[in-house]
Formats: sequence, structure tokens, C-alpha cells
Amino acid sequence: MTEKATSSSATTKKIRIERNYPASAGEVWELWTTSEGIESWWAPDGFTVEVRKLDLRPGGELIYAMTATGPEQVEFMKQAGMPLTTESRKTFTELIPPKRIAYLSLADFIPGVKPYEFLTVVDLQPGADGVRAVMTVDAMHDDEWTQRLVMGRENELDNLTKVIDRKRSS
Repeated sequence: MTEKATSSSATTKKIRIERNYPASAGEVWELWTTSEGIESWWAPDGFTVEVRKLDLRPGGELIYAMTATGPEQVEFMKQAGMPLTTESRKTFTELIPPKRIAYLSLADFIPGVKPYEFLTVVDLQPGADGVRAVMTVDAMHDDEWTQRLVMGRENELDNLTKVIDRKRSS
């Protein structure tokens, strides 16, 4: 789903991704706000994540290294002229445990594109069968990178499902 949102300076396309998890909001919050939790699911397939800094407060940062490890991903990074490991930085703008996480991501890894920030907001909505995660993210600078962002975020949220399922079955 997509929707348009208007700010005073410009119109920014918003992307909305939703998932339902058979877990409590607290369990999902922990997976989203601890180094161990983030490292267990944050990376898309073919990548790993190592949290280097986690300062969980508005204005605090999440800094992590994402490394291509899968053969296809390694080849893609090389072909794109990008390093196999990139350090990513997110600055938290809002934290309401266990309901909302919002952060700005710094896109400073795209060859030939001036670095810029884009917003992600995740709302956790408890329900009878678990929690619904609603992620709203700003589109990136062009359609190709927005599509890559959406594919990556969808894959990450699918990986979160796998982590929750493993915890439930053990």
C-alpha cells in the first residue's frame, strides 16, 4: 500500500508495510530494540548485521554494520561499486514502549547520490492473536532505490516472523 503525505516543505511518498506476529507487543519490541534482537533478524537474506552502538532514546543512535555474505549479494555489491560491508546509522526520533519506534535512516551509501535521511515509523498494535506491526517509511530518491528498500524491509519483516516462530517452537 502507498499513500501520500504532505509536509510544509514537500510532498513525500510514504510506503506502508504490515505484518501480524503471534507474539506480544513486548516480545516484538525487545526484538526491535536490543542488539541481540536486531542482529537476529534485521539483515535481508544474504547479509549479516552487527550492532556497534545502540542508544535507545530520542536523539540516540543505532549504528550497525551490514555485510554481504551470500554469493548473489556479494556479486551485486561488487557490480554496484559498493563495499561488502557498509555502516548504517539511524537516529531515533520517537520511542513509546512497546507501541512505537520512529527513526531517521541516513542513506550515505549510494554511489553518486548526496547523503540524505528518510523516516521510518513502526507502530505495534496488540490484538487477540498477537501484534500487528505497521511500518510506514519515506520513499527514497528514486523508484529503483525505493523498490530495493521495500524489498529489503519486507524480507527483514519476514525474517522477524521466522525468529518469532523459532522462539515459539522452542
